[in-house]
Amino acid sequence: MKRNVKLATALTAGALAIGGVLAAGPVVADSGDPSPRPDRTTAERPTTGGAPHHGHRQGDHGTDGRHDGSCTSYRLAPQGTLTASQKAALADQAEEEQLAHDLYTVFADRYDARVFDRIAAAETHHLTAVRTLLDRYAVTDPTADRPAGDFVDPTVQATYDRLLKQGEDGLDAALEAGRTVESKDIDALTEALSGLTAPDVRQVYDNLLAASERHLAAFDRWIATG
Repeated sequence: MKRNVKLATALTAGALAIGGVLAAGPVVADSGDPSPRPDRTTAERPTTGGAPHHGHRQGDHGTDGRHDGSCTSYRLAPQGTLTASQKAALADQAEEEQLAHDLYTVFADRYDARVFDRIAAAETHHLTAVRTLLDRYAVTDPTADRPAGDFVDPTVQATYDRLLKQGEDGLDAALEAGRTVESKDIDALTEALSGLTAPDVRQVYDNLLAASERHLAAFDRWIATG
């Protein structure tokens, strides 16, 4: 079933509805699929589309009954200051999150593997968080009004095109492509956190980093049981 996860920005009374991305404490699991390749039937795939919302979505629970994510509001930390290079890194992060979302959405349509559906949904929340920071620091959003799979940065575009083609070779190749995305994101976030003092940006990056580590582990589990 074709699904388009709509990208939305939610900022109400200083609280962000971003699926656990901005938790001040330990980050809750947000779509790192908890089980290795159970019976991957169409019925297990999430059946709801549209923008993320508060509460549990239909399809968030797998056959093992464990929940893959939550939609909880968290208050964003105070604003700090960013250097020009840190603002550029923030814009780059938006494209990285968009790349992950768009790639996993294609793979979710192509393969009956719920890991792609769920992580694509998580990437929607992540991009919402980054877009909130872009707005707060008056940084141009490079993902605004761009169609799926279309990127400003030619390097990001080349990466997307290469991984998309790789994923055409089968489910395992698509899972490896997902693993590449998450590994690259972990490296980029680790570098971006170095020397960063802005409390709100650190808060978002720390949680995005934890999420990418969970997503990487989820892809590793699926690959290991293939």
